Amino acid sequence: MPSNNLDSSDQTVIVPAILEDLPQLIQLLMELFEMEGDFEPNSKKQEEGLRLILEHPNRGRILVIKNESKIIGMVNMLFTISTAEGGSVLILEDFIIHPMNRGQGYGKQLLMAVKEFAQLKDFKRITLLTDKISAESQNFFNKEGFQFSKMIPMRMYLNE
Repeated sequence: MPSNNLDSSDQTVIVPAILEDLPQLIQLLMELFEMEGDFEPNSKKQEEGLRLILEHPNRGRILVIKNESKIIGMVNMLFTISTAEGGSVLILEDFIIHPMNRGQGYGKQLLMAVKEFAQLKDFKRITLLTDKISAESQNFFNKEGFQFSKMIPMRMYLNE
């Protein structure tokens, strides 16, 4: 797992998130969900979801890019099996770089760490959802090798 991606010019490191990171992760998710049309920010739900991943690493990992003072960005990698690919695949959620730190290459570094992790663990595919109204996000992921799928997401909410 990429854990020592140290850049001497800005002293950032990419590491797996830990429980002590929860307050900063929740804040990043609140900012992300403020921008997205499908989700309502709810710090209690965000904390519960993050804990389910952090406390059960067989379900996924959360990578963070941080400097000495704060977490700059995060990505949530969920593990599942694809019968189409005949093996394990990653689903990326919650890919966010703090608004004050965008355009500085941090997203590219974080995505590179995801790709390295996926290759190291022999994942067959990486899938992500990006906000339909965010051309900036779509352009970023497209430049990094992601392609639009012919499939469209559909959701059913339970117990609401």
